[in-house]
Amino acid sequence: MTEQTTSTPDGVDNSKQPGFRIQRIYLKDLSLEQPNAPQILLVAAEPQVEVDVDVAVNRLSDEIFEVALVSTVTAKVEGKVLFLVEAKQAGIFEFNHIPPEQIDPMLGIACPTILYPYLRSNIADTISRAGFQPIHLNEINFHGMYEHRIMQAAQAAAPESDSADESKIILPH
Repeated sequence: MTEQTTSTPDGVDNSKQPGFRIQRIYLKDLSLEQPNAPQILLVAAEPQVEVDVDVAVNRLSDEIFEVALVSTVTAKVEGKVLFLVEAKQAGIFEFNHIPPEQIDPMLGIACPTILYPYLRSNIADTISRAGFQPIHLNEINFHGMYEHRIMQAAQAAAPESDSADESKIILPH
């Protein structure tokens, strides 16, 4: 039998190695409303569905962040709300020794990409439990969403600044 050791080669310090870790994924908030039930349930028409998804970031410590996907799904029939689902799927993520310029894209792209399947599942399950056909949210390009935010931040900063400095988005903390 061989013995395995966890020692590192001389001169290598694992305490300074970059690392990314998911500490926890959880459903932070979920609500379902059917404000016009039961009358609206008798209307035989195809519902119009609106979906909003946003990313919120909260710094918990120097290396730990909470990232939340905030979503609202509204289904309307003949202009009246059939149902409204609001959900907040969150996760706690730890970044060890990762350069600051790499953390923002990870918070805006990688973390939401990890959380999104959980959000989709919870919304579809909630709608199904309410007695409707589940709505499966389409895939989201979080990279495109992040780039769009960077452009918006640059445009918002342009009139205020005469310098040619490159603008960088900082997600809300």
